[in-house]
Amino acid sequence: RWKHAVCGQQGEAAASSSASAAAGRSKHACVRDEAGDRDIRPELRPSSYRKSRARHHRSSSSIRQRFAIITPASLVSEQIQEHEQEAVWREQMSGYKRMRRQHQKQLIALENRLKAEMDEHKLRLQKEVETQANNTYIELERLAKKQAVQMDKEIKNTAAEEKRIQQQILVQQKKELTTFLDTQKKEYRLCRERMKEEMNDDFDTPKEEKQERLSRHKETMQHSQAEEEAQLLNQQRLVYERSCRALKRRSLIKKHEFEQEQMREELNKKKTQKEMEHALMIRQDESTQELESRQLQTLQRLRFELMRQQHQTELENQEEYNNRRQRELHRKHALERRQQPRNLKTLEMQIKKQFQDTCKVQNKQYKALRNHQLEVSPKSDHKALLKSLKEEQTRKLAQLAEQYEQSINEMMASQLLHLDQEQEAECQALRHQLHQEMELLDAYQNKTKAQMEEQHEREMQKLEQKASLRRAHLEQKIEEELASLHKERTEKIKHLFERQERELDMFDLESSRLGFGSLASFDFPKEEGR
Repeated sequence: RWKHAVCGQQGEAAASSSASAAAGRSKHACVRDEAGDRDIRPELRPSSYRKSRARHHRSSSSIRQRFAIITPASLVSEQIQEHEQEAVWREQMSGYKRMRRQHQKQLIALENRLKAEMDEHKLRLQKEVETQANNTYIELERLAKKQAVQMDKEIKNTAAEEKRIQQQILVQQKKELTTFLDTQKKEYRLCRERMKEEMNDDFDTPKEEKQERLSRHKETMQHSQAEEEAQLLNQQRLVYERSCRALKRRSLIKKHEFEQEQMREELNKKKTQKEMEHALMIRQDESTQELESRQLQTLQRLRFELMRQQHQTELENQEEYNNRRQRELHRKHALERRQQPRNLKTLEMQIKKQFQDTCKVQNKQYKALRNHQLEVSPKSDHKALLKSLKEEQTRKLAQLAEQYEQSINEMMASQLLHLDQEQEAECQALRHQLHQEMELLDAYQNKTKAQMEEQHEREMQKLEQKASLRRAHLEQKIEEELASLHKERTEKIKHLFERQERELDMFDLESSRLGFGSLASFDFPKEEGR
């Protein structure tokens, strides 16, 4: 508004300067014309004088036409001052436009910098996610290799344990067999000694019969001991085979337990990695929200600062414009007050000219009346008649002069009062106009500030909604991934247990088919030294 007001003021100043210049030129032209027209009646001049006067009039007209373009010094200085004011105003507007363009460049530069910062932030977050995924893959691969090595080691340890227990069973059975054979030998010697004593006490039986009886008893004992030994060996073989089968069953169960332990370790590892991934996603979301909020605050602070600078510049320009309008009005009033005596003198001269014209008319009228009275009255009354007419003419001219003098005084008083009132009205109108323009500028700036505050509030709400929606999607994604992980965990454990149960059932079925019966409660021989 101050811009339009200044433009309007410049237009008014240009119009007033043009009007004053035209008035000055016309005034000077009128003065020159009046000076040129001041001449005695041509019919009373001789012809030579008229020809010389005509040549002088033509030369003076050519001179007036030649120098009619000369502008008074006051008008030139006024035009120079108006041109300088226009240049100052143009420079002021150029500075204002440069400031607006600079503000726009600052906003664009800040937006580009914030966009680059956000792109860099997103790229860094993406690299963090990729690094976390690679670390998870590496950890799971390392765990799988470690579990494979542990499984091989466990299988070897189980095989060694089976072999050791089998060797222990064989040693124990060998000891049992040795003890059994020693016991048989002792029993055989005792029976043979007892039979010999009985035969020695029996003197009635012949010696050959005794020998035969002893031989049969020996054969019977040996046959009985051989059967007992075979029975023991068969029993030991069954025990050994059943123990080996039970060992295999126990090894299978231990393998299943080890697989379950490895499965738990793998699932716990996946859960830990997934929790770390979720924690990273939450940290990234929080850092993104913090960065977005900080960037928005930075942008809004710059907008407020640029708006404050713009409003300050507009206010300074408006104040400068107001001061310039007031100075111009003061200069105009001062010029009017300086020109007022000249204007009053011109009006006074016009009134005096009217008075002179009126006097001439009255003189003509009195002259005609005097001639008429002299013609119709006797010659003896001419002197008194002339005296009375002269007195009457003098009296009326005095009245007329008094009237015109009063008119001049009233005209001067009214012109002075009119000038003061007009200037005061112009001052009041200018103050009112400038006050309205200042109020309009203030209202416009307040409206702009309120609109910017509303825009910033909407941006903050939009950012909060965006962050809340993104966080809700993230939490939903985390819940879905946890549910999927739990489902995978349940299915893997279920499949593992089902496979292990099938393997154990098939093993027990094979054991029953081989005649070993139930091996679930089989007791292994205790190790020596334990």
